[in-house]
Amino acid sequence: MPEIIVYSKSYCPYCQAAKALLTRKGARFTEIDVTSDPEGQRAMAQRAQGRSTVPQIFIDGRHIGGCDDLHALDAAGGLDPLLAG
Repeated sequence: MPEIIVYSKSYCPYCQAAKALLTRKGARFTEIDVTSDPEGQRAMAQRAQGRSTVPQIFIDGRHIGGCDDLHALDAAGGLDPLLAG
């Protein structure tokens, strides 16, 4: 099973949608909530090549992007192979 990291904020509907997709796929993920963590948000943005919006999703260290990127990857058939490891 790949390591999946989801940076999120508690009030973000896009974060909820991304996590829901991963959950429907049976993927286990680690959520890093940066709601009240400006240092964590900066670290996320640095890791995500400057992108500071949430969610930011990483699968086995590969930056997937945000919610729209995750759904587009799934629609293109690319998510399941990544989740399979």
